[in-house]
Amino acid sequence: MKELSIQENVILAPYTTMKIGGRARFFVEAHNENDVVDALRFAYEKGLDVFVLGGGSNVLISDKGFDGMVMHIATQGVEFSKADESVTATVQAGEDWDDFVANCVERNLAGIECLSGIPGQVGGTPVQNVGAYGQEVSETIVSVRCLDRNSLAIRELCNEDCCFSYRRSIFNSTDLGYYIVLSVKFSLKQNGEPKIAYKDVRDYFVDRTPTLTEVRDAVMAIRRSKSMVLDADDPNSRSAGSFFKNPIVGIEILAAIRKSFPGVPSFTVDADNAKIPAAWLIENAGFQKGFVLGSAAISSKHTLALINRGNATSGQIVNLKEKIQTEVESRFGILLEPEPIFVGF
Repeated sequence: MKELSIQENVILAPYTTMKIGGRARFFVEAHNENDVVDALRFAYEKGLDVFVLGGGSNVLISDKGFDGMVMHIATQGVEFSKADESVTATVQAGEDWDDFVANCVERNLAGIECLSGIPGQVGGTPVQNVGAYGQEVSETIVSVRCLDRNSLAIRELCNEDCCFSYRRSIFNSTDLGYYIVLSVKFSLKQNGEPKIAYKDVRDYFVDRTPTLTEVRDAVMAIRRSKSMVLDADDPNSRSAGSFFKNPIVGIEILAAIRKSFPGVPSFTVDADNAKIPAAWLIENAGFQKGFVLGSAAISSKHTLALINRGNATSGQIVNLKEKIQTEVESRFGILLEPEPIFVGF
């Protein structure tokens, strides 16, 4: 405990991409696994709730702050090991995700190139099974090393143990709040071909097969055009990324919607279900890019992003979220599910 620096009344807004959030009663940066364990012991001795904060890219923190301990994961380190045509990368949870993606692309390792430009840390990627442009991290995750918050024992969960599905894992569903991700192990293909599954990416290259570097550059360009890459000079990027998940509905519900809206786009999930783009639902419920509600707004470039125009409160973001949910549910009978984690509400 002598080496662990525990601060009090730390403002959390600067640690988030939305730049919103009050004070943490206690705040600690964990630079190694021992710090994580020691911080938990400190919190348990004082009867404190604990929130684990990574890159702050997928959270909305209340203006009231968090009356407990916020643990900011700051562990660093990436190790590569080769076996035949695959390369295993063991990455500490506090590593910047996009830096890791760039590193892999430079090494000509295929498997996560379409996930370029996503803000946040590596430890957050298995929690939500982060995905974009036709790729998900679960396609390359071998295992997740994590700490059992109750017993303080370390466990290694294999891919199957994590029960990955669309934007879902045991870490944000059945075992929510049970584990702290310490590191993630990925299997990547040396000299593998990039994945060109998403329409925006296919259209970017027309009929030719690009290199991994070209795919990364294309994804970054597409994301920048939607203000989905962090940029201090771009107010549209002051967001938590996509604020709503694309809903998965039964084919009967989709058929009913198509009676009134024949042009509704959809993507087949399985024989009984389809995915409808949340952006389409929002726009056809009467909300356009740039819609403003106080100091909160919908991005002028990306309908799924709710942004802080400069001095938005968490309450204003929530009001906008609820207004969108109400209109979409009223028109289509679908309740949009938010992606970010709500802290301190």
